[in-house]
Amino acid sequence: MIGSLMMCVSVVVLLLGMLAGIVMGIRQDFTLAPAHAHLNLVGGVLLFLFGLYYRLFPAVGSTPLARLQGWLHIVGGIAFPAGVAVVVLYGESYIVVPIVGSLIVVAAMALFTVIVFRSSRA
Repeated sequence: MIGSLMMCVSVVVLLLGMLAGIVMGIRQDFTLAPAHAHLNLVGGVLLFLFGLYYRLFPAVGSTPLARLQGWLHIVGGIAFPAGVAVVVLYGESYIVVPIVGSLIVVAAMALFTVIVFRSSRA
């Protein structure tokens, strides 16, 4: 079920995000703070909440649309903050990476919106 997968991926992403935050604090170098914040919030927290919704409503979570939404958010939730990090470290010539990642996240959120509205009417 996609909800369980999303929740498992989210806790790994959150752990990595927290460890990155600790490393930044130890080094007193917060250059990658924007990537760290987006990784935790978009890749971790939102992904967990979506997974939790699908676990609470298993009939909704078992639909092909929910699986598509889940995979899109997993990919986008990692690509977006990774892209932010690449731009911060290597420059604006890599701006396409976070742009594509953010568009994938927005598409996943739009699908989730459709899923929630459809399931609330059922």
